[in-house]
Amino acid sequence: MAWTNTENDTADVLVIGGGTGGYSAALRAAALGLEVVLAERDLVGGTCLHRGCVPSKAMLHAAELVDGIAEARERWGVKASLESVDWASLVATRNDIVTRNHRGVEGRLAQAGVRVVRGSAGLTGPRSARIDGYGEVVARRGVVLATGSRPRMLPGVVADGLRVVTSDDALYAPGLPGSVLVVGGGAIGVEYASFHRSMGADVILVEAADRLVPLEDAEVSRHLTRGLKKRGIRVETGARLLETAVVEDGVRAVVRTARGETVTVAAERLLVAVGREPVTEGLGLAAAGLATDGRGHVAPADWARLETVVPGIHVVGDLLPPPSLGLAHASFAEGLLVAETLAGLRTPPVDYATVPRVTYSSPQTATVGLTEAQARDAGHDVVVNSLPLTAVAKGMVHGRGGLVKVVAERAGRVLGVHLVGPHVSEMVAESQLVVGWEAEAGDVAHHIHPHPTLSEAVGEAFLTLAGRGLHQQR
Repeated sequence: MAWTNTENDTADVLVIGGGTGGYSAALRAAALGLEVVLAERDLVGGTCLHRGCVPSKAMLHAAELVDGIAEARERWGVKASLESVDWASLVATRNDIVTRNHRGVEGRLAQAGVRVVRGSAGLTGPRSARIDGYGEVVARRGVVLATGSRPRMLPGVVADGLRVVTSDDALYAPGLPGSVLVVGGGAIGVEYASFHRSMGADVILVEAADRLVPLEDAEVSRHLTRGLKKRGIRVETGARLLETAVVEDGVRAVVRTARGETVTVAAERLLVAVGREPVTEGLGLAAAGLATDGRGHVAPADWARLETVVPGIHVVGDLLPPPSLGLAHASFAEGLLVAETLAGLRTPPVDYATVPRVTYSSPQTATVGLTEAQARDAGHDVVVNSLPLTAVAKGMVHGRGGLVKVVAERAGRVLGVHLVGPHVSEMVAESQLVVGWEAEAGDVAHHIHPHPTLSEAVGEAFLTLAGRGLHQQR
């Protein structure tokens, strides 16, 4: 349905931006009986649905299938072989998944009675905004800013969508390159390095920090790096990209390594994954009495309500500075919180310390809570237990290594759980409950984990901390 407006329109809530944070706020507000207008200049679903989470995980699943053929042949004696990867067919399947999700979100918004208006919106005051091609909307209760983010680029590097790509367009570039230089060793860069290696590319992964996924626990980082190197990915940490040039057959880059060497790297494609920056141009922040911080975020004055210094204007998603995490599932929670706040409900604030963080590479990482270093820096009397996934039978079946690490107070609550290995993204929800409910190791140790599963390793780690371990002694 196309909405038209020739004069001023009113609604209880105006949401600017239709990504995960925006449409979750719109749906929840509508469910609570509020009249909602949602302005989106592109496609509802935002980066996560169309260029990030969903399509990238679809492609990573395909990569896992490719890796499985090699494992079947080399480890299990299954005489299988990979003839080729039909890129067009793979892309068609991915696009079908995205399209069906997109239609589902659009249908749900329509069913909820949310008026979705296509167009860029700019604030004209504390409770109003003008939407291109539609007109002005006045919000009786409040405005939700959810305009998201875009890839951050390196100085002097220009993406062309073919030889030099960002995380937004990497999966939409034509064909599979034979070699890729990935700059950025956070979750996004690691995932794309993993995908391209599975698809047969030679991959070099460059990270400026002294280790990959530097926000995660150091032990997890070491295991992840070991796993990527074992797969043939060249990892250069503590390294800097000095210069790049697009040439006829790809790119040439000069990299300074942590060893002080200056090396020239040739690759068919350069993939830049050095973070994301908020999108605020044209948003009219000044007209509403708002400004961004030094990195372009719009900071809330009240984190419990995600409300800015201007009463009635709330922020969700990638516009928020830390401790918000720029993760889709955190944006969902933020959208629900703001909608319920605008409806007059008292909702607990988002607990960012218990938001799970996942890297969907091979191996995967999945963590929640404090790292060992963070716990010690915070002054906790810390006890730590690490257990290899191969300590349990299912870990041996998978045969790809991995780790469970639990960080807890001595004779106290669990502060963090850190996982690395196959399928650990599906195991971290339990750990969120453990950390979020401030459980102690002894509490968790009384719960029975099914056998044989990878989750047994989590259970065994807690049993050992509680002094009841069968396969591991402290």
